[in-house]
Amino acid sequence: MKKLLILSTALSTFAFAASAQEVVLMSWGGAYGKSQTEAYLKPFTAETGIKTTMVDADNPATPVKAMVEANNVTVDVVDIEYADAIRLCDEGLLEPLDPAILPPGDDGTPAMDDFLPGAVTDCSVATIVFSTMYAYDTTKFPNGGPKTMADFFNTEAFPGKRGMRKGAKANLEMALMADGVPAAEVYEVLATPEGVDRAFAMMDKIKADTVWWEAGAQPPQLLADGEVVMSTAYNGRIFAAAVSEGKPFESVWDGQVYEYDVLAIPKGAKNLEAATQFLAYATGTQRLADQAKYISYGPARKSSGPLVGLYEDGKTEMGPYMPTAAANLTNALASDFEFWADRDTQLNERFNSWLLN
Repeated sequence: MKKLLILSTALSTFAFAASAQEVVLMSWGGAYGKSQTEAYLKPFTAETGIKTTMVDADNPATPVKAMVEANNVTVDVVDIEYADAIRLCDEGLLEPLDPAILPPGDDGTPAMDDFLPGAVTDCSVATIVFSTMYAYDTTKFPNGGPKTMADFFNTEAFPGKRGMRKGAKANLEMALMADGVPAAEVYEVLATPEGVDRAFAMMDKIKADTVWWEAGAQPPQLLADGEVVMSTAYNGRIFAAAVSEGKPFESVWDGQVYEYDVLAIPKGAKNLEAATQFLAYATGTQRLADQAKYISYGPARKSSGPLVGLYEDGKTEMGPYMPTAAANLTNALASDFEFWADRDTQLNERFNSWLLN
C-alpha cells in the first residue's frame, strides 16, 4: 500500500479530485453509527471535500466477505470485530495496512507506541474498546435487580425473558463464568469438548426464556417494549438508551466480555486512496476522543484518553461508563481473538444446531 498519509493535519494537501471521490463506510448503525458520523465522517468531509456515506449491517463482516468473493465490492471501509478482521485478513479479503499511514498521537507519540497493545494488525486498526455485557429494566425488579452473570442465568430468583445475541461468541464465555469458571480460565475450559458441553448446559437453563437478537439496536428496544426483562447488549447501546432517552436500564458489568472494533479496507475497494486517507484520519487522537463524546466506548489510542470528557449532553462524565473503567473490570474477560478466529465456524455450527434442537 502506498505510504500516502502521515499526518492527519496534511489531509487537505493531497491532490484528490474531491468531486470524484467518495468513501462508503459500512458499520453497525444506531447510536454507534451516529458516533462515527459525528466524529469521523462529517469532519472528514468538511476538511477534505470528499463525500462520505454510511451504510448499516447487522454484522458487516458477513456482507463484506460476500462482496469480495463475488468481486462486487460496493463499500470502501468496513467496521468489524477484531476476530473477524484477523480471519478475513488471513483469507486475503482485506487490503494490507501500512502502519506508516497512521498519524502519531497529538502528543507526538509514534502511532505504534500510541495504540493499545494489538490494536494495529496486518489489515486493520482498532478504534474502540467495546463490551458485551447485560442490562435489566429496573422497573421489573423493584426489590433489587441482578448483580452477577450467574443472576442472568437464574430465572428462579429473577424471572422473566432474557435477550441474547444469536451466536456463540460471548454467550459461551458468559455461560461458563455464570457456572463459576474464573475469567482467566474461560478459554482454557472452552477449548475442550467438555467445556463446550458445560457452556451449552448452562445455556439450556434459559433457552426456553430467551429472545434472540441479531442487530445491536435490538436489545434496548426489547427492554423498552417489555419483551425481555434483561438482555445482553453492547454497552454503548445501553448507555445511549439510559442517558440519552432516560430509559430505566441498569448495566451489569460482572462477566463482561470486552474487545476491539476495527476499521479495515475490503480487497478491491473502488476508492482505495480515499479510503486509506479516511482510515488514517478516523484513527487520529482527536477523532477517537471525539467519538467518546457520543457513545461509551473507550478509544484505542492512549493519547485519546486524556481528551475524553463529557457526553454530548454537556454534563455526563463518560469515564465511569467505559468498559475499561477500573470498577467495571473486576470480573471482566478480554475476548480471545485467536480462539474465535480458529473456532468461529465450528462453534457457531454447534450453536445453530443447538437452537434447532
